[in-house]
Amino acid sequence: MNKQKTFSFKVSDELKNELIEYFEFKKRDKTPPYAIFQADEEDTVVTLYESGKVVFQGISADIDADMWMQREKALTGKDIEEKIKKDKEEKKDNTDYYFISSIGSDEVGTGDYFGPIVVTASYVNKKDISFLENLGVRDSKKITDEKIYKIAPEIIKRIPHTTIILTNKQYNEIYSNDINMNRIKAILHNKALYTLINKDKFDYEMIVVDQFENPKSYYNHLKDSKYIVRNINFTTKAEDKCLSVACSSIISRYIFLNEIKKLSNELGMFIPLGAGPIVDETAKKIKDKYGINKLREIAKLNFKNTEKIQ
Repeated sequence: MNKQKTFSFKVSDELKNELIEYFEFKKRDKTPPYAIFQADEEDTVVTLYESGKVVFQGISADIDADMWMQREKALTGKDIEEKIKKDKEEKKDNTDYYFISSIGSDEVGTGDYFGPIVVTASYVNKKDISFLENLGVRDSKKITDEKIYKIAPEIIKRIPHTTIILTNKQYNEIYSNDINMNRIKAILHNKALYTLINKDKFDYEMIVVDQFENPKSYYNHLKDSKYIVRNINFTTKAEDKCLSVACSSIISRYIFLNEIKKLSNELGMFIPLGAGPIVDETAKKIKDKYGINKLREIAKLNFKNTEKIQ
């Protein structure tokens, strides 16, 4: 059975004009949102978006994409052969996650001494892909906090989502040898996904979670849960592959940063992210000024930072 493939790249204005001319009489009657055209080329569906991105989907997508990439090189003089090879290697798994309607979840704050754990599940319909691409949506770890603040409100307004926030006071109360960080993450992901799925009758093809451990262990963490979301596709670097996970990553980051800002204003001092030396210094100042009980409310006490300031 031949496997469907998907390849995409950004085109120059010169190539955009050539594509429009070439596919003039091959265009489909219906055009996807934010697209200039969608056309059929033998076993490949070609979509050119207003953003300048061209997408090839189908059994022969790699062949057609290579042909037009070579034409791009001829027009612009840019050496893109390495880019072609890289796209094929890195996006090999993207066919199953990107150009689909999906539900995906992601978390922020699990590696930060200060600030809550924030988990968001989002639903992205195919029709929202161009909207998100035009915003520049990708893994929130790869874009600046300034851009997070700019695009997150737009995503929140348009993309259905559910966010679960676990404060550090709650975290310290439940963390134990039996309930470790991965179990907490599994419980929060499951709760966010279940809540979102039951909000509406979403038409989705796949549920995607960034894999933080193997599926068997993930579901084992949920053995005491009353409701469990199953049929999840676990994949590493899911934020890069799946737009619903990327949206969840950005929304979670946005909420997390706002919580850190609130904490900074409350304490009257800069609250750093992560768990490095500057965090140790800040934690010691807070302990000396407010006492260890304050840290129980705002920090994850099982982190090694706590030992360093005792």
